[in-house]
Amino acid sequence: MGALSGIKVLDLTRVLAGPYATMVLADLGAEIIKIEQPEKGDDSRAFGPYKNGESAYFMSINRNKESLTLNLKAPEGKEIIKEFVKKVDVLVENFRPGTMEKLGLGYDVLKEINPRLVYASSTGYGQTGPYSQRPAYDAVVQAMGGIMSITGQKGGEPTRVGTSIGDITAGLFCAIGVLAALHERERSGLGQMVDVAMLDCQVAILENAISRYEFTGEVPVPIGNRHPSIVPFEPFDTLSSPIMLAAGNDRLWATLCDLMELDIVDDPRFATNPKRNENYNELRPILAERFLTRTAEEWQAIFDEAGIPSGPINSVDKVVTNEQVVAREMILEVKHPTAGDTRIPGIPIKLSRTPGEVRMAAPVLGADTEKLLQEYLGLGPEQVADLRDKHVI
Repeated sequence: MGALSGIKVLDLTRVLAGPYATMVLADLGAEIIKIEQPEKGDDSRAFGPYKNGESAYFMSINRNKESLTLNLKAPEGKEIIKEFVKKVDVLVENFRPGTMEKLGLGYDVLKEINPRLVYASSTGYGQTGPYSQRPAYDAVVQAMGGIMSITGQKGGEPTRVGTSIGDITAGLFCAIGVLAALHERERSGLGQMVDVAMLDCQVAILENAISRYEFTGEVPVPIGNRHPSIVPFEPFDTLSSPIMLAAGNDRLWATLCDLMELDIVDDPRFATNPKRNENYNELRPILAERFLTRTAEEWQAIFDEAGIPSGPINSVDKVVTNEQVVAREMILEVKHPTAGDTRIPGIPIKLSRTPGEVRMAAPVLGADTEKLLQEYLGLGPEQVADLRDKHVI
């Protein structure tokens, strides 16, 4: 029994932000009924690479879900959604604001059918504001949300973060919003709407970039791999490969100087973190020269022994075989009915009594349509066949 066992989620999302949110809920035990367009399915099913015709992209974010194909524009399709709403706890969608209302399936309609419904909407710009009707993709909100403006090499172009952080942060905040609304429902007995915007989430994770601007008036710019406020906090070349160092306080700095046999711990230019920031251009060459006297592996052993935060800059092939990643079960193998054995990321939330579980691979399009219609709506084979003939499912 997972922590969210018994929670039923109607998932009308597609591509990334919404499916990521529902995958988090699914991993923790919720039952996810993924509604997909007949024949075509979630847009991400068309994103490669493929294995036996199945999209790796889709499989990476839709595990632990069941797939029901349904034409939401058909009157019968809308009625089926309303019948499901009577029996689920959560509905998640990521259509542009107003789409569900045009379908006659907006929150104001559905909450009358099920007052306990938690209705979560994950969109580019939210339900309100002058941009609410704009379309959005990850790269666009990364650009608009400021994260690109502080990412990249010093003096270089603004750079998109390598993973789809615009979508993924929205997915995470959406899942948190759903959990908060479910918890509050225990007190009030009523559901509510959760409104999450990708742009809002990008602003929320700018952390000290906003505070630095507000305090100093200076607009943050890309500075490469160093930290804007902590020194030393960046990678250094060694005799073998680069190593990432994060000496985040004065105690670690003193230990680092001792380990590297550098007689500068009491140097007034470097004695405190503000001074190290101020005199960064003088300090870095001193450290860089010393790092080149050993291999990354030698430095790593020395730093691990002393408790200095550090590590290699792993490429993805090294991440998936890293002993810590493997020990934490963060790479799992699942058997897909079409693609066969495939490896996917594991579950990062470790619960002691009710752990999450990857119970099944992502579904084949429409694989659970008949079962779900029978289980939730009591439809028989002839009724299902009639819906199929009418292209409702």
